[in-house]
Amino acid sequence: MSGDRPPLSAALDGCTIVIAVDRRAAELRAALERHGATVRQAPALTIVPHVDDEALLSVTRDLIAHPPDIVVATTGVGFRGWIEAAHEAGIADELEEAFRGAQIVARGPKARGAIQQAGFEADWVADSETARELGEYLVAEGLAGRRVAVQHHGSGADGLDDMFRAHGADVASVTVYRWGPPADPAVVRQSVLQTAAGEVDAVLFTSAPGASEWLRDAERAGVLDDLRTLADRGRVVMAAVGPVTVQPLVARGIPAIVADRGRLGSLVRGVVTHFGGGSAPGHDTPRGRLEMRSAGAVLAGRFLPLSPTSVAVLGALFDAGGAVVSREQLLAHLPRSSRSTHAVEMAIARLREGLEFADLVRTVVKRGYRLEVEDLA
Repeated sequence: MSGDRPPLSAALDGCTIVIAVDRRAAELRAALERHGATVRQAPALTIVPHVDDEALLSVTRDLIAHPPDIVVATTGVGFRGWIEAAHEAGIADELEEAFRGAQIVARGPKARGAIQQAGFEADWVADSETARELGEYLVAEGLAGRRVAVQHHGSGADGLDDMFRAHGADVASVTVYRWGPPADPAVVRQSVLQTAAGEVDAVLFTSAPGASEWLRDAERAGVLDDLRTLADRGRVVMAAVGPVTVQPLVARGIPAIVADRGRLGSLVRGVVTHFGGGSAPGHDTPRGRLEMRSAGAVLAGRFLPLSPTSVAVLGALFDAGGAVVSREQLLAHLPRSSRSTHAVEMAIARLREGLEFADLVRTVVKRGYRLEVEDLA
């Protein structure tokens, strides 16, 4: 648990969560840990600020000399970084004056929050949080002869500059940060492989470029289909901070939950509600509802820690949904060094002990084992 803050709930007990996040990672980690999660950080991209980039200051000074009619903020972190760079260069007051008569529009709530934090008010915010909606709105208003300052996100490939110029605008393009390679590619690769192996309960994304690169790593590792299968079955939850961030997952046919307001707090609540509110896959048993976690099981609302082998064996029985799983099938879930009929029997014994109720795992003579479920069709 981070710091001395008390836990808020046990909803994420037994959950291992990967946060594929660079910015505000500490904040997100702390929020998840207060609900019991074990958190691993594995950002597939890092943010490289441009605060010392003379090109950024040059375009800023040009906007001060020739104030814009419209200011477009596409990201919260980018707009804040722009204002911070102006402060460090000693030209923040002049930039504020240049913005005073401009129409300020935001691509989403995070950008609006940064605008407000800087002391301005957003005149319009895109409901869909997409550059396309923002661009169409300004084109409909008319751009001919108007000077537009566009603050871009890290990749800069949102198409707004070309769209605005095609409709007669004088565009000042502002890139405040860019995406760089991960700090530790091995950590990212490990997070991908662990997720595909069922050792992770959820992966959280806060940017579309970061989600795309994490998924590309899964493609390079040859485990994208495994991730898709786990997500389809609900055995791993992919969660995105907004409708733009989720698009790389949608494009690959991977189901995901999306934060309803595009904010980190909403993202955390979505994951907590999923695992703590009965949305995770489960089976009704004579001893209560049983749900899987990467570090054990939740039975009748109580987390029971299990060994990795017990989790693997229970996972096979759980996925069978009450159908018989043969000893040969269970052998595949044991460590290679202990694959024998006796090892299966010992693994079942340890699993029953861990679940505290031996009758949850039934022996089917000469056939194998099955989970005792009440919702078997």
